[in-house]
Amino acid sequence: MPSFFKKSKQKQQEQTRPKNQMKLGLYSSLKDNIELIKKETGNSPDITVRTLNIDVEPKKEIVIVYVGGIVDEESINKFIVSPIMENQDRFDGPPQDLFNLLTGHGVTLGDLNLVSNWDDFFQSLMDGRTLLLIDGESKALVANTKGGEQRSIEQPESEVSVRGPKDGFTESIQTNLALVRRRIRNPDLWVESMKIGKRTKTDVSIMYLNDVVNPAIVEEVRHRLNEIQIDSILESGYIEQLIEDQTWTIFPTIYHTERPDVIAGNILEGRVAIFIDGTPFVLLAPAVFIQFFQSVEDYYARFDIASALRFLRILTFFLSIMAPSAYIAATTFHQEMIPTQLVLIIAAQRETVPFPAFVEAVLMEITFEILREAGVRMPRAVGSAISIVGALVIGQAAVQAGIVSPAMVIIVSITAIANFATPSFAMAISARLIRFLFMGTAAIFGFYGVILGIIMLTVHLCSLRSFGVPYMSPLAPLSLGNLGDTLIRTPLWATREKANLIMNERENLHGAHMPRPKPPINREMITRNNKKGDKNES
Repeated sequence: MPSFFKKSKQKQQEQTRPKNQMKLGLYSSLKDNIELIKKETGNSPDITVRTLNIDVEPKKEIVIVYVGGIVDEESINKFIVSPIMENQDRFDGPPQDLFNLLTGHGVTLGDLNLVSNWDDFFQSLMDGRTLLLIDGESKALVANTKGGEQRSIEQPESEVSVRGPKDGFTESIQTNLALVRRRIRNPDLWVESMKIGKRTKTDVSIMYLNDVVNPAIVEEVRHRLNEIQIDSILESGYIEQLIEDQTWTIFPTIYHTERPDVIAGNILEGRVAIFIDGTPFVLLAPAVFIQFFQSVEDYYARFDIASALRFLRILTFFLSIMAPSAYIAATTFHQEMIPTQLVLIIAAQRETVPFPAFVEAVLMEITFEILREAGVRMPRAVGSAISIVGALVIGQAAVQAGIVSPAMVIIVSITAIANFATPSFAMAISARLIRFLFMGTAAIFGFYGVILGIIMLTVHLCSLRSFGVPYMSPLAPLSLGNLGDTLIRTPLWATREKANLIMNERENLHGAHMPRPKPPINREMITRNNKKGDKNES
């Protein structure tokens, strides 16, 4: 047994020894470099090692190394291989001068730099760059040839709008940054990049308007990202869970979206956007409660229509939380609050139901949650059919079997439909979970439990913070100057102040002295003048 553990320890040391070599510099021998590259990558078939023989005296070899699938091979052939082969007669100097010749006449790409240690070499290789090695030189030339197959820009599926841009973010961080820059063409739009994840080395960038954002928020975002110690970052949800203020809450304290216009609008308000390579969802910090009920169409439509729709969303949010609990409380403890004819109808329906209202509601809610989850996970062609047909069939069968009452089916259906009116999927999930807590308090204490739940929910929301900003602002603490974009949306010409808790300083959103838009003359005068002109012509 001791010999077995000794061999295992030796084997482990042999496996970790190459990792220590990664901090060392490249070899001057081209053969040794190629052997180490193949050894470290397990001789993987997607690691391409291509040798170019330069036909000069003495003969020289240039090795090109890249990872197939994540590079643009057309650019490699067009801007690296072809220029080198066409200018062979220029490469007749010593090895140390070949890098200058490659940058001047061989490689016709703009982003070029040199690496001299294995850490930088393999990091550049896995980032999708092409590396050029020369025999007799202990460094490599790095050319940016990122590319490969990527998803094209399409309409976002999670945030559909009738009016507005139809482009959405993709899995490429460079594409996502460019989509925002097309909308904010300002040199004060700054981007900071970093790599997070010990193994994945995921590219993460933060974007903000330097003259608008609060520097304390930028510093806090930067600090929290730099403090992340994790092996892998595969989606923005990893980052969101690691940098949020409060972990023991079901409410989202960081906003995420896949619409470039939403990101641009929030950056103009002083927020910081966090881009993660490999996901179309971009994070926004800080986030406030009312932000999750704002739709992108609120700013593209007239203020009266947008205000009515936003108020309707907030109303349906509270309806989705409290409708089942209010029904349970009224039918169990407070029958006197129901009109006489209605209470007789409900009593007649519940005469054959063997369960109390609470058990009845829980069974129906769990059934609808199962159908909703099945509709999301099934293929798109049959997912919607399963959720709709399943709800109709199960609801009708449950009523006919006497398990639930028709009134409960109506309440649960209205609750499910109201839940879909919330623009943010993260906030809609929170409402679905809170609904069960309110149902439990209503079953125990009636309307007293519902009121107690509302008080506790309000206190909890007011205690939350998002990067130091109160979650319920500008409602709590109250900021009268920033109420124009909360429960309702004021006209754009009447908007004066931005969110002063987020921004660096108070600024006017659309100008200091923007008057109410008015036509220069009324329509009647135009009509009268036209009539006079017609008479003169006749």
